[in-house]
Amino acid sequence: MLKIFMTQLSGYFKKIAEQEEFHLEDGARLLAQALFGDGHIFLHGFNEMEAIVLEATMGQEPMPKAKKLIENGTMAEVDETDRILLITRFSHDKEAISLAQQLKERGLQIVGLSAVVDETNASLADYVDVHIDTKLVKPLIPDEDGSRFGFPAVMTALFAYYGLLFTIKEILDEY
Repeated sequence: MLKIFMTQLSGYFKKIAEQEEFHLEDGARLLAQALFGDGHIFLHGFNEMEAIVLEATMGQEPMPKAKKLIENGTMAEVDETDRILLITRFSHDKEAISLAQQLKERGLQIVGLSAVVDETNASLADYVDVHIDTKLVKPLIPDEDGSRFGFPAVMTALFAYYGLLFTIKEILDEY
């Protein structure tokens, strides 16, 4: 089963790298704008996606000037020099959409990271400046009864996060 999981997961990584390349570049450019001035990159992960925020703020190689958007239930002071990265499992996450709407009304620039599902309803992609699709909408491994299991949403989001981080590094190195 591990072999199936690995094969499927690497397929998703490849899809993200190939199909989201321009969105990753646009998102990195938008986030890097905060780094050239007095701004910060504020991140918020919904549910298990808080893992990405922890990696960005406390990991071995943290994102430059990264901070948590919401800590202990209190939203940080953000202004137009700052940039926001919102991460959630699916694009139709009502909490993520609501927060993106609030931040957008304040004129803030936002990058969203989620798997796009059901494009006929409201989507996080509708309320952010750049959206990166993590592609994962169903578990990877088929079971004998026809069901599926193995849903590595954090892994696909982390892969996309690293795509942003590496591109930001390239941008910073150029200047």
